[in-house]
Amino acid sequence: MSQFDPALRDEIIAAIPNLRAFAISLSGSVDRADDLVQETLLRAFANISSFRPGTNLPAWLFTILRNLFRSEYRKRRREVPDSDGAFAATLTTNPDQATHLDFEDFRTALDKLPPDQREALVLVGASGFSYEEAADICQCAVGTIKSRVNRARKRLGELLAIEDVEDFGPDKTTRAVLAAERA
Repeated sequence: MSQFDPALRDEIIAAIPNLRAFAISLSGSVDRADDLVQETLLRAFANISSFRPGTNLPAWLFTILRNLFRSEYRKRRREVPDSDGAFAATLTTNPDQATHLDFEDFRTALDKLPPDQREALVLVGASGFSYEEAADICQCAVGTIKSRVNRARKRLGELLAIEDVEDFGPDKTTRAVLAAERA
């Protein structure tokens, strides 16, 4: 790696947590996500000469990751060792704390979104990309990304039974405790 610009290498390394989060959202598996990120980094370093300095490096990396995921998805779509998730469900345990349950509810709802909406929401909402950058990564129009994000947010609200701001955040018991502390 000594032949690469150290600043470029540092920028790639700084993108790893966001790449990993995006890979987890795509694959639904931490192990699979780690493999995707590793392969993304290998390809990025192998093809660093195709990166144009001055352009958006994280978007370039996310595009590589997304293309890798899509290619592997096409290869694996016929592999269905646990199609109904029955075996996987036996390997999980219920979380002890409400925040973990809330996160599981969110994760389940996120998984119910169509892939294009989930992808757009994660890019814009969780990874911090602008609509324009997300459109470049997904190779579609900015309006399409905005529409996907809007539909994804609306559907998540429906799935999580969030009707207003009071439904978001701590549960009623936690809100009552916090209110009592303030009084």
